[in-house]
Amino acid sequence: MRILYVEDATFLAEAVKHNLEKQGISVDLVNNGEDGLENAMSNIYDCVVLDIMLPKLSGTDILKRMREKNVQTPVIMLSALSEVETKISHLDHGADDYLAKPFKTAELVARIKALVRRPKTIDISDITYGDLVLDKTNATLNGEQLTTKEIEIITELINSPEILISKEHLLAKIWGEEGLGEDNYVESYMSRIRKLLKKIHSKTKIITVRGLGYKLTSK
Repeated sequence: MRILYVEDATFLAEAVKHNLEKQGISVDLVNNGEDGLENAMSNIYDCVVLDIMLPKLSGTDILKRMREKNVQTPVIMLSALSEVETKISHLDHGADDYLAKPFKTAELVARIKALVRRPKTIDISDITYGDLVLDKTNATLNGEQLTTKEIEIITELINSPEILISKEHLLAKIWGEEGLGEDNYVESYMSRIRKLLKKIHSKTKIITVRGLGYKLTSK
């Protein structure tokens, strides 16, 4: 396994790199945003770990540019900012996970391994429902680019139309163990997908049944 770790706090970065390598994880360490972006765009890593506050270019900007160019490498954001709004914002921009500083290296290792274990593709085919066409090959919904998580969530919804899907099911199926207790993950992505449906002028809707879950309907 090979990861990119972008962190400008030298002492912390070297310590984390050492501990990750003890776990058999190969680490390319970069200490500024510009070099981090160049490396991240190479698409050669199993996972990218990004600090938010970086010199030259922020981790947030790196994440945005990766997703704009359809680089779907899993990304874990690191930050001393633990506010829910900050976490949701980065999940909205396509991050796969968010870890607040200070953190234990063992937790970072567990999250990296959980992300890397996930299949990178779901199916090489199109699936449709109502006026929606999900193109998994090109990662688009009606021509609009999607992140990996968006594809997984929309696939779950389209495969079970008019059926209530619980938040717990989505967390377990898509985020695995690291999704436990992170209800905001699902809420954030549902908000993002609703905005996308509005953008493409779809008549299909995601209905929220408070306390129970979500269902996709074209009625």
